[in-house]
Amino acid sequence: MCLGRRTVTGLLSTCGAQFSDWSASYRLFSQLRFDSSVLLAGIRAACLAQLPGSAPVCLSVDDSLLPKCGPKIPGVAWRRDPQGPPFQTNLIRAQRILQFSAVVPLHNSPAVRAIPVDFLHVPTPPKLAKEASPEQQKAHKQLTDSLNLATRALQQWEQMKSAFAGRRVILLSDARFTTQRFLKGLPEDLTLVGRLRKDAKLFHLPDQQQANGRRRCYGAPAPTPEQIRQDESRPWQQIHIHAAGADHTCRIKVVDQLRWRPAGGERVLRLVVIAPLAYRPRKGSRLRYRDPAFLMCTDPALPPEQIVQHYFRRWDIEVNFRDQKTLLGVGQAQVHNPNSCQSVPALQVASYALLLLAATHLQPSEFLPPPKWRTRHCPERVSTQRLLRHLRAEVWGRGLGLTSFSGFSCNSTPNDNPEKLLHTLPSALFYA
Repeated sequence: MCLGRRTVTGLLSTCGAQFSDWSASYRLFSQLRFDSSVLLAGIRAACLAQLPGSAPVCLSVDDSLLPKCGPKIPGVAWRRDPQGPPFQTNLIRAQRILQFSAVVPLHNSPAVRAIPVDFLHVPTPPKLAKEASPEQQKAHKQLTDSLNLATRALQQWEQMKSAFAGRRVILLSDARFTTQRFLKGLPEDLTLVGRLRKDAKLFHLPDQQQANGRRRCYGAPAPTPEQIRQDESRPWQQIHIHAAGADHTCRIKVVDQLRWRPAGGERVLRLVVIAPLAYRPRKGSRLRYRDPAFLMCTDPALPPEQIVQHYFRRWDIEVNFRDQKTLLGVGQAQVHNPNSCQSVPALQVASYALLLLAATHLQPSEFLPPPKWRTRHCPERVSTQRLLRHLRAEVWGRGLGLTSFSGFSCNSTPNDNPEKLLHTLPSALFYA
């Protein structure tokens, strides 16, 4: 509902409390007077209630950056800018966050929506001084290992896995979490579908064990994912998936019974190679191709169609990050307390998740009608901007005494002179 910057002061002004005592509102976050984990636990339960009991639960996990300017804000450090050009590495001062999002199907639609179910501020330890003693260096290394992104992700899963007891969980990630540290600590009952680098050194299973000596875990070296893609002797398969409101055809190659040293000698993997997708930037232009994708699945029995379909749905967590930082202003609050750096954005993410949960029960036709000049068909999934507009229309319309929306009308008498446009508060608020 806030139209300005989403700071604590802006939220107080939106509630009409800018001229009241604000100390209690700041203590709400700095002294942890509400538990964000309990609030997110209720959102997880609501997401599970919308999934059939036999359907697997797909969780997307990823990290993101909240840009900051203040050098004394806890958790702020120089980090690589992911939006920088590929030919130049740019650095920005930012906080690092970790988020889990559950993939929930929409009402009577093949489309899905990712709803945040867990949020955590994951800072890195400050840089160690050059004149540090060996004991300080050892302690700093232990602190760095405990604050590693993969370690924190596994710890968060241990805290919330009781909510998914008895359900099959498929974790969707990018190449950030297909690492040795994360795969070695991955529980056996958790299936991971993630990106794999194209030059990964894979191995076949051993043909036979030696009579004496240590038990063999790896067999003959297998081709790299890029070599498998270029191998003409391996035929391509065609599968059909649904993404971005349309059905698509993908060409894939599947290789089973593989092992990878970072994943451990007992874990059998399934490799799926997706051919580059052809597209045209505009009508009549030459055909271009996107980069190929290499997916790794820790469950060899999972069908390739489901692996590709689940991974395409992982992109919704990137949409979550974009909406949270641009539309909801997550990270704009200028707080300097370590507890507030976790609780303020966690409350904003929880409110965003509640908004998405409410939208899963509505049809696109139940929202505010689009403008008359918009001729495009109604999408099967309503955007977050449209959800916010509908929420503001409900709240502000009740306050302004508006109960319905009429068509184009003109209260003034038409004449030959240009019409003078008058400022209308309801129209301005609904458009904002």
